Amino acid sequence: MTADVTRPDLARLYLGTRERLLALLAELDDAGLATPVPACPGWAVRDVVAHLCAVSQDVLAGRQTGIPTDEETAAQVSRFAGVNLAGILAAWAPAAPRFGQLVGDLTVWPAVIDIASHEQDIRGAVGRPGARDTDVIRLASGRILGWLRPPVPLRITVEDAEFRVGPEDGTELRLATTRFEAFRWRMGRRSRTQLAALDWSGDPAPVLEHLTIFGPSPADIIE
Repeated sequence: MTADVTRPDLARLYLGTRERLLALLAELDDAGLATPVPACPGWAVRDVVAHLCAVSQDVLAGRQTGIPTDEETAAQVSRFAGVNLAGILAAWAPAAPRFGQLVGDLTVWPAVIDIASHEQDIRGAVGRPGARDTDVIRLASGRILGWLRPPVPLRITVEDAEFRVGPEDGTELRLATTRFEAFRWRMGRRSRTQLAALDWSGDPAPVLEHLTIFGPSPADIIE
């Protein structure tokens, strides 16, 4: 079933992404879990999972009410220092359904975007690409493209839609891309060089510093 664009089931998107991530993790050995994640400098795969677990715990406990700072995310990972993956997942299991319900009830898009982004971070790190043509990528990409506020008119064309953002007046800059690629560069998973190399109709210099929510990445990320 395709998710409803106007009233997306964010609980389903969050929990479905988590289940897909758990299936991927089950295929990894200890070396795979210790693989560095280029999109999350300083973190291995298990650290990304620890962060996702800790976010659900912290929100449910009232310790986190917004997007965590770098210091808070570092503390989340440190909380599980020395804990193996089984222990992290055991801590996540009781929190995830309650957190997913909260995400759905309160329409917490950042939580859905975060887990979808980190699923792709892990897939890229361990060389297991997939889940690119999913409801969560389709809907989350549309959401974060709609949040773009470039200083010049920008029309972004993806495989099934167009997004017109920026001021009404002025010469329009155009970008042809895909929903998956847009999701990744909006989340800072591309370097400035990679952003500049996208399929632009003209000079992208005026918008390059406005494209990413986080980042851009200090190094190229190849997926």
